[in-house]
Amino acid sequence: MTVPWHGALRRGGMAVLEICAVAALYYGSAELGLLQQLVRGQVTPLWPPTGIAVASLLLRGPRIWPGITLGALLANFFLGPSYAALFLIVVGNTLAPLCSYALLHRAGFRPDLGRLYDALALIFLGALTGTLISATAGSGTLVLTGALPTDRFWTTWWVWWTGDAMGVLVVTPVLLLLSGAHLPRHVPPSRWAEALLLLAATACVGVIDVGRTPLLFLGFPLLIWAAFRFRLAGAAPCALAMSTFGIIAATHGTGPFAGHGLLTNMITLQAYNGSSALTALLVAAAVSERDRSQREIARACGHLAELVSKLSSTGDQQVRPPPQASEREPRHHPG
Repeated sequence: MTVPWHGALRRGGMAVLEICAVAALYYGSAELGLLQQLVRGQVTPLWPPTGIAVASLLLRGPRIWPGITLGALLANFFLGPSYAALFLIVVGNTLAPLCSYALLHRAGFRPDLGRLYDALALIFLGALTGTLISATAGSGTLVLTGALPTDRFWTTWWVWWTGDAMGVLVVTPVLLLLSGAHLPRHVPPSRWAEALLLLAATACVGVIDVGRTPLLFLGFPLLIWAAFRFRLAGAAPCALAMSTFGIIAATHGTGPFAGHGLLTNMITLQAYNGSSALTALLVAAAVSERDRSQREIARACGHLAELVSKLSSTGDQQVRPPPQASEREPRHHPG
């Protein structure tokens, strides 16, 4: 009885640690996201906690949902207009990633994002569908409690929904990548040099993006480069960097975001963020799928060559020719 008791206690302790870790990550990323708030101090164009919540559910299962609730409670405790509104916002922030997880799990989603199907599932089920819950619950609560004017509902809803969706599209792939990351071996120096060159080019494009010139499109060649050469390992961090640069430019009103209203800037920003995330995920998944198909074809060709070699080796034995007429049984002539 002692061994099962200690085993259950250990599993329970690990579950509590995981829940606390998810809550801490949720709260910490929420504080970072609120640095770029646009509406009422709590609605941002990129909400990383939703991406962290979906990744945590995909990696550790639905048992860590209390960590999402606790993190959402801590992040919104001093922002909610009332305790009732706080409760509804926390419920929406908890149900949204759970809905995304349930849809992805039912669709057979693989966290390695090695298939084009997985990328499409994350986009349409995890990012665009599940986050409708949190955006509707949060914006509706702010309007019903009088904390937000009725005429600003759709603007707030749009920013809330796209912010949560971008969190899933941009943050979740990076976390899924980090969960299985390992230091590559036998990598030639030219490969490391190319990675450093990509990093330097991304930093230079970021400096241009946050400046006065409207040159956000310069990031797309880097996204394609990262996806083709480094697959998801390069595409996901590059998409996160591009989105961060775009958000900084939007909040400061520079580049293509200068001289426009909030709704116009948000449509422009989220169109850019969505396009960059979609480009990175889809190209990386398509290239990975192509590589896997090539490996399967090479493996099949190897098996076929081995089979042909075995058949040819068994066929090397000499086969006796059929007997000639002189060697056949003698004919009997009547006497």
